[in-house]
Amino acid sequence: MTYARKEKGRLGEEIALHFLEGKGFCLLEKNWLHRLGEIDLIVERGGEVHFVEVKLRRSLAFGYPEASITPTKLRHMARAIEMWIFVQKRPPIRYQADAVAVLLLPNAEPDIVWIEGIL
Repeated sequence: MTYARKEKGRLGEEIALHFLEGKGFCLLEKNWLHRLGEIDLIVERGGEVHFVEVKLRRSLAFGYPEASITPTKLRHMARAIEMWIFVQKRPPIRYQADAVAVLLLPNAEPDIVWIEGIL
């Protein structure tokens, strides 16, 4: 992955995290990586853990950011979630998978779409 793509990913994750913190979530982990997949953000609110896939686009040339969440990506995310839960000393009882799509057009505020329960 190129440096520019990594920076774009980090920017999207920071925007998404700020958005979720504004909704009362606390960050548990960021960029949790397992050979089966990666989880961009793991956040918690009221005892419920949310596993969050973040997508950022800076233009609409390739469509909206949420359009890039493919069935393959969801399968990898599901396996990574299973592994994260498996390695926890106290696995969460309540959890769900979400996505945060960020559209960041030039000279505009971020347009953020929170998609709950994507799995």
